[in-house]
Amino acid sequence: MKASDYIVQYLIQKGITDVFGYPGGMVTHLMDSFYRTDNIKAHVCYHEQGAAFEACGYAQSSGKLGVAYATSGPGATNLITGICNAFFDSVPVLFITGQVNTFEAKGALKVRQRGFQETDIISMVQNVTNYAHYVTSTDDLMESLEKAYVSAMSGRKAPVLLDIPMNIQRAEIDDEKAKKMLHAQSEIPVKECSDIEQIVQKLNQAKRPVLLLGAGLKQNVTPHELEQFLEKTHLPVVTSMIAFDTASEYPYHYGFLGAYGTRSANWIVAKSDLLISLGARLDVRQVGGIRENFAPDAQIIRVDIDAEELAYPIRENDKNICADAVQVLRQLADCDIQQVSDEWLQVCDTIREKVSGIDDNTPNQIIAKISTMIQDGTVITTDVGQNQVWIAQSFQCKKNQKFLFSGGHGAMGYSLPAGIGAYFGTHQPVISFTGDGGFQMNLQELEFIRRENLPVTVVVFNNQSLGMIRHFQQMYFEERYMQTTPESGYTVPPLDKIANAYDLEYHCIHSTEELHEGLFHAERPTLIEIRLDEPTFVFPKLRFGTPNQDQEPLIDRNLYMELMAL
Repeated sequence: MKASDYIVQYLIQKGITDVFGYPGGMVTHLMDSFYRTDNIKAHVCYHEQGAAFEACGYAQSSGKLGVAYATSGPGATNLITGICNAFFDSVPVLFITGQVNTFEAKGALKVRQRGFQETDIISMVQNVTNYAHYVTSTDDLMESLEKAYVSAMSGRKAPVLLDIPMNIQRAEIDDEKAKKMLHAQSEIPVKECSDIEQIVQKLNQAKRPVLLLGAGLKQNVTPHELEQFLEKTHLPVVTSMIAFDTASEYPYHYGFLGAYGTRSANWIVAKSDLLISLGARLDVRQVGGIRENFAPDAQIIRVDIDAEELAYPIRENDKNICADAVQVLRQLADCDIQQVSDEWLQVCDTIREKVSGIDDNTPNQIIAKISTMIQDGTVITTDVGQNQVWIAQSFQCKKNQKFLFSGGHGAMGYSLPAGIGAYFGTHQPVISFTGDGGFQMNLQELEFIRRENLPVTVVVFNNQSLGMIRHFQQMYFEERYMQTTPESGYTVPPLDKIANAYDLEYHCIHSTEELHEGLFHAERPTLIEIRLDEPTFVFPKLRFGTPNQDQEPLIDRNLYMELMAL
């Protein structure tokens, strides 16, 4: 068996149906092996960064390992943004890079390069992968492929990379040895929790408990098991922004917390006496610049599978538990936990009622209306910037919708290719939200959705500016707009002409009144431009160093004191 055939058969054994890549000389053997099977489909993209995000979207939506491949040199380096995205958001993706033949490699020579397009990709990505390995032989290939799979799918999931010289790809592997390795079962360890009784005790003692759900829980929990636990306990729920859709239909869900979070979530956390965080990092954007201000009266119990995340405390009396958040939830579901008091739930509902509508801006109204028109089962992707926050703030989620973000890395240009990958991960329609800035980062992937006639609708919020940075410039730089507006150097081409060039159905929307359901039930690739002709902002927004509940624009001080007294 040829080594490249072995790679393809291994991926098929793992249930992977689709992979993404861009042709190049050093991956031609791998491409040919994909060509000669009907059990897995290799899709050509139009930029390696697009392939990387497509693999991320596939993994995030399906729960399987995503796969992207590229040739050596510039092909490999173009993957790095997607590799970082996968690393910071704990997305399991296998990146395969071709490399020059071993006999062409520079080895220990202190030259920059010996073979054409030879680049040491391993040293570049070691800090943003769970495992990165230069393959030296066919035996090494079989062992490292298995190690890469287990590393990607175990514990805190992450990307892995195998750099495979061309002559290793075309080498022969003994058939019996290959069959034995292919039929071996990969063992994915599970991290159990031994501190469940302490969590239960704290829950039963608390008068004002809150459950914080993060992306570490969202990725692996089923809606049914989370729903059962919440119905049993009536715990008030807040989330991180990336997990805003988790338990979205639960009546005691109060939004996401943090710098751009909902006022209700930030206030409820501030009034709590126990905060249990399941799979949320509690970074600066979630807790604020002065960590001691966060949940000032609460005992904080943090559950995270990554011990290093727990090494960054909120306060010295944090209870840190290094375990799988999903396993902890499942163990808690079997425990005797008292229901939360009606008195505390009434306080939470009062807070939500008092702050409702304060930040109901035009883009939020548009998002809220669009959300009523998107069918259950649809996958929604967002880009980075104002569009992402408006969606997390105002989208009314349905239970079976999936929402995909570029969270920690915050990569513009993520939404469209991630939406393509998500389609192949679910075979459900996709709505890809983006801003005019992020849209231009990977718009070449429009040819992908046109070529394969995918049910992907791209919604571009066009405010003719880089709105998030423009907002910063207004707040901190006395409205000196540099490279963020048409007057200061940033421009947007006519989107109708782009749609026409890619043979996409096109609609331009100027107001909420023009929105209708037919726009979001398209059966062919569609581009919807939403023109925002007024300056746009994201509110509420936390000024650095202030408590989470005191977001801008500042609420009336009498109301502030009333909420503080609850």
